[in-house]
Amino acid sequence: MTKQSTALTLLGSSLLLLLATNPAAEAFCPPSSSTQQRTKLFMSTTDATGSPTSSTTTENDELAATVTKLKRVLAKEYTSFFNPMVDSWYAPDVTFTDPMTSLSGVDSYRKNVDMLAGRTLMGKVLFEGAGINLHSVTGGEIVNGRVDDIVTRWTLRLTAKVLPWSPEAVFSGVSVYKIALGGKEGLSIVGQTDYWDSINIQPDTPSTNVKQQYQTVPKNIAVSDFLAQLAPTGFLAPTAAPELPYLLLRRGDGYELRKYPGFVGVETPYMRRDYGFGSLGAFAKGMDPLAPSICKVYNDDNVDDGDGKEKMMMWPLKFAFPGEGTDAPPAPAAAIEKAGSGQWASINIMSQPERIVAIRAFEDAAMGPVVRNADRELRAMLKRDGLEVEDGTEQYVLFTQYDAVHSMGKRRSEVWIDLKDGGHPF
Repeated sequence: MTKQSTALTLLGSSLLLLLATNPAAEAFCPPSSSTQQRTKLFMSTTDATGSPTSSTTTENDELAATVTKLKRVLAKEYTSFFNPMVDSWYAPDVTFTDPMTSLSGVDSYRKNVDMLAGRTLMGKVLFEGAGINLHSVTGGEIVNGRVDDIVTRWTLRLTAKVLPWSPEAVFSGVSVYKIALGGKEGLSIVGQTDYWDSINIQPDTPSTNVKQQYQTVPKNIAVSDFLAQLAPTGFLAPTAAPELPYLLLRRGDGYELRKYPGFVGVETPYMRRDYGFGSLGAFAKGMDPLAPSICKVYNDDNVDDGDGKEKMMMWPLKFAFPGEGTDAPPAPAAAIEKAGSGQWASINIMSQPERIVAIRAFEDAAMGPVVRNADRELRAMLKRDGLEVEDGTEQYVLFTQYDAVHSMGKRRSEVWIDLKDGGHPF
């Protein structure tokens, strides 16, 4: 047995009892007022005319306000990584279950989160850089006098620093909170069940129906998923430039979902990728372009017969920062001045608003058959998981390259497919 496999085995054995994925570090956003306003009220008592009685209406209004307060508390707990954990909203015997871990009691719950956050001795030895993005807090509708489940969507990252190569493990998924009437605050969390996007999504189920889509699986599947992320990746080719930032929404089974900010870039037609790199590299000198290079190839790309469309390569230049909206920022003045004229006649400025993109990575050389096969595989995975692609994307393949053309090491390439608005749960 190698030193690496021994380390993986020891770490895996230790973490099976310790690791849980209801985590929290840095929340993406608190629940919006529009989400709170969509809370539905269902009256269980009516008067002789069939209308809700005033007392029932008042009780349900008060209960709805308490649900809204609980959602805000959950968002704040994620933001602070449960530091502090607001005990008054939890039943003393609250249960927690995720694909690898089960525990009960507020103290056990808190100790588990503190370990992940590195606030315990064991946590300081095992992990660093734990953080979470909270994508949404939904549910909690009032149905016949009871509160329906509250659901959070999140992405957790942590680094296993106990291993020499310090691998990062990523988990995304949902937490389903069971709510009971009573307790110090009027409502209590009595149970929480976490599901991972990578293993718990059932095929051919709607992506917006959490109760139908997420189901439990044997723990050995979760263990294998976790340990696979701890394996050494080998020597990776360096990126050609700083990477365009994104928010990881889902680490799925064979793919990722990412939210990219609006960005502006420059694009050019190309016959060979090294020619495209050369043209854009010369044009963008001094503009600090970003990785990856994004290539668009139509399925009918035979331009020689006059019917095909040219292959295009694009490099991002600037992106919108948080708070700057969803549109692309203005292009650099130097790019505006040069693009489309003289020796740069074939280069255009391209603006791309914020979007959600499905990603599938591949390591083989980005030749036509390899790219198209990865695109077909990704489309099948998205259909399996109830996700809808943008109309028209079947006419072309979009693939990216992060490293330089002739770089050494393990290459990083991806196919991208835009998702349709409303065709995903984000």
